[in-house]
Amino acid sequence: MFKIITLLLLLTSKNLFAAGGELIEYEQHNWSFDGFFGKVDRQSAQRGYQVYKEVCAACHSMKRVYFRNLTELGFSEAEVKTLAAEYQVTDGPDEYGDMYDRAAKPSDTFPKPFPNENAARASNNGAYPPDLSLMVKARPDGANYLYSLLNGYVEKPDDMIMGAGMYYNKYFSGGQIAMANPLSEGLVEYMDGTEATVEQMSIDLVNFLQWTAEPEMEQRNKMGIRTLIYLVIFTLLFMVAKRRVWRNVN
Repeated sequence: MFKIITLLLLLTSKNLFAAGGELIEYEQHNWSFDGFFGKVDRQSAQRGYQVYKEVCAACHSMKRVYFRNLTELGFSEAEVKTLAAEYQVTDGPDEYGDMYDRAAKPSDTFPKPFPNENAARASNNGAYPPDLSLMVKARPDGANYLYSLLNGYVEKPDDMIMGAGMYYNKYFSGGQIAMANPLSEGLVEYMDGTEATVEQMSIDLVNFLQWTAEPEMEQRNKMGIRTLIYLVIFTLLFMVAKRRVWRNVN
């Protein structure tokens, strides 16, 4: 029983034990989507899409997201068509049995940056960049994990020996990660004029990835609130009915 309780505490904790027993405590950010009444910060998520498109999409896929879903973030249908058309996807076969490339449509998913896993590893020092569609839910305390990871590239300890092609990140298990620091000050130019600091881009990207992982979150929260209100009303009605039925019984 003690082992089970310990395991549950570890799984629900906002800390992770890294290799060698090192305890890693992630930076905690106040996210708009946290809690029972959480909502997606759509303006931030739109900027996060821009960060993904201009920075992350070169290595990381988003295979579970359709372009048409971007309308849920506030993009118009015309904007989505334009955004999708900037990508090329393979389609077919045509009437001659050949595959061909065409501009993506809103009904398409985001295309993969590499044709297969071997090609991805060959371009990334042997590491396989994970798909980001569900990344926030694929890691414990995923939002704070990603936020910390993006801000965790610092100078390595003097006594630490780095592997070939590896980079030091204080929030990554073991401290060594194959991904170079993807963000730098002013790396993107936001359309709304927001200053593109590393912290701001990290926040925006996490907001976007939270939405891709749980696009139904707001609807689910609304349904939960309605269900609770329904149960409270009917509980009160049943209590009143019970008192009236049994009021003359000694």
